Amino acid sequence: MNEIIKMKRLEKNMSLEDVGKLVGVGKSTVRKWENGMIENMGRDKIVALSKALDISPIDILGMSEKDLPKSSIESIYNQLDQPRKTKVYNFADRQLREQKYGVADSGKIVPLKPRKKIPVGIYGRLSAGGGAYNDKSVIETVEVDSVPSKYDMAFVVTGDSMYPTFEDGEVVFVNETQDVFNGQIAAIEINNEAFIKKIYLEGKRMRMVSLNVDTDKNGKRLYPDFYADECDNLFVIGRVIM
Repeated sequence: MNEIIKMKRLEKNMSLEDVGKLVGVGKSTVRKWENGMIENMGRDKIVALSKALDISPIDILGMSEKDLPKSSIESIYNQLDQPRKTKVYNFADRQLREQKYGVADSGKIVPLKPRKKIPVGIYGRLSAGGGAYNDKSVIETVEVDSVPSKYDMAFVVTGDSMYPTFEDGEVVFVNETQDVFNGQIAAIEINNEAFIKKIYLEGKRMRMVSLNVDTDKNGKRLYPDFYADECDNLFVIGRVIM
């Protein structure tokens, strides 16, 4: 061990004092290490010395692979409970990906370039509680990550009655058509209020169904079905693209 420390130091044309400054000790301490006095050598000093001289900590300690503890990473892993196993796996997986795909100088994964946002014209809002359909008049423009290959109109969802399929604030895309069938998600306007709902035709009326099945403390649905019939001013805007 002492021979390799001195040999590496001389190879790098470094003095005892040079090594000591890198490790954070005096040159007399480095001399003791080269003379084989490492019994009280701290782990942090071993790591620092290995970096300064570009050698393995195992070589500093004068150990070989057969001298390493018999407990492998696999045996340690197998003794962990499942939550800790998950943490170990995720950490190891992240380290492997960093090794494969490169890391920044700081040790963090090099960030990918953000995808270019796509501007989309918004025609109105679709909600369980209301919102105006603006009859092909764009009221604002927002930027989204992706759009369907073909669509006619875009709307913003307000409220969570269609959660988890559609979230509050999400942009949805609509094909403008009157051909919407039972069980499909549609954008509809009822008495000048616009909605996004799953619809069912039942005789002379249309049933509007919310996807959110949450209930209050009494077990009553927060978003029950409701209906529109010939007495209502009903207009089907189109079919929501899924």
